[in-house]
Amino acid sequence: MVTRRPWFRSGPSPARPHLEAATTDAPRTGPGAQGDGRRAEDNEPGPPGAGRRLLFVNQYYWPDHASTAQHLADLAESLAAKGFECHVLCAQGTYRPGEPKAPAYEVHEGVHIHRVPATSMGRRNTLARMTDYLTFYARAAIRAVLMPRFDAVVTLTTPPIIGLIGTLLRRFKGTRHAFWSMDLHPDASLALKRMSSRNPAVRGLSWLSDLVYRQADRVVVLGPYMADRVIMKGVRTDRVATIPVWSRRDEVFPVEREGNPLRRSLGLEGKVVAMYSGNLGLAHSYDEFLEAARRLRDRDDLVFLFVGGGPRSRDLKAAVGREGLANVHFLDYVPRDQLGHSLSMADIHLISMRPEMTGIVVPGKLYGVMAAGRPALFVGPAHCETADTIRRSGCGFTVPQGDADGVVNALTAVAADPELAARMGRKGRISFLASYERDLCCDQWLDVIRGLLPTRSVVKSSPHRVSGVMATAGTFRAAAR
Repeated sequence: MVTRRPWFRSGPSPARPHLEAATTDAPRTGPGAQGDGRRAEDNEPGPPGAGRRLLFVNQYYWPDHASTAQHLADLAESLAAKGFECHVLCAQGTYRPGEPKAPAYEVHEGVHIHRVPATSMGRRNTLARMTDYLTFYARAAIRAVLMPRFDAVVTLTTPPIIGLIGTLLRRFKGTRHAFWSMDLHPDASLALKRMSSRNPAVRGLSWLSDLVYRQADRVVVLGPYMADRVIMKGVRTDRVATIPVWSRRDEVFPVEREGNPLRRSLGLEGKVVAMYSGNLGLAHSYDEFLEAARRLRDRDDLVFLFVGGGPRSRDLKAAVGREGLANVHFLDYVPRDQLGHSLSMADIHLISMRPEMTGIVVPGKLYGVMAAGRPALFVGPAHCETADTIRRSGCGFTVPQGDADGVVNALTAVAADPELAARMGRKGRISFLASYERDLCCDQWLDVIRGLLPTRSVVKSSPHRVSGVMATAGTFRAAAR
């Protein structure tokens, strides 16, 4: 639920519900609602999306392993299965440089994928990242304008302000625009002091970004703290929908430690594994984990495993190498079809977020941890989407930034009491199935998409006579535009 007085002006508040009215059982009311809570179009024959054309715009898409690519693929495929004609506009370049480029066009799981040429220099520095962004911007904008009209466009936030394509399509083609705010830019760079608000170019970028948010027909955020920030940009509260990112019960599920082939192959049998999985970016902190590894370096039964990469991964590897920490290991990203076994390798998962990033980013890795039935140890602000979720579900520990003692205490507690970890993991799995599973979240997205689209006109005629024979006309639906 969005607060009337933003948390960053009024101070911390108690944990708040993470889902909006879309998750309640209360019937819908108002125009188009049925007496049993269903919409008028719910009674129409055929799939709910039949005849509706949707466009999704993001730099990355399947088979790329980037988080936004995976979540967008889940959503587009879910809507395609419900009858929508789904198209994705993305880059041929990949999240990681050196990987083979996908074809310019293909259909996968019912989704039409249009890829435009773009550089793939990676995220090693700002210049490389900006080059990738700009080459995709230019070609994606041209392609979007030249494509036939869509009923609705959903834009993400990779690269920043790619939502401007949705703004343009809304203005010149009448396409309804949903802005999926995975994170806030340039808010992130400003919070990390990588940009200055005194710079005229940065002020112009902020103004343009806020304009995209205000012009969207719907803004979908990942949690209530992000909703607070979006509303401060001038977005109407009735246009903000809160839908968390998710994991998939068919991909990530609890795997017993003794039967996990990845644990055996990495020689982790008999070890207590504290794992950080995913991107280690500028919004994250690793100092507390590094200090805990120093203090626990003499324990043969406890190891730290960092799986993935990211801008700060190189710095962490260098620090571990300098200090000769043999209890810290690194592993590259694993394919998505092995994610369940990878996440289940851990006895406890490490998650972090800098306090200044509250409401700007939401670490989505927590939901995979909960799906795997493992406890989480979060280092970051006491009040944010991640900390609130852990407290509500009882699936782990929350520790303030800089509290290495708290990290060590949580890790040694789990090592000493495996049943404690098991209880937390079970609670996390239950909460995941109730609120953060893909099908549940994609159904909320279906509500958002349907709310964007105008209701089809329905014409019912009374019985009439044709050539001397009594006939009853059926229900005619207007052709989709």
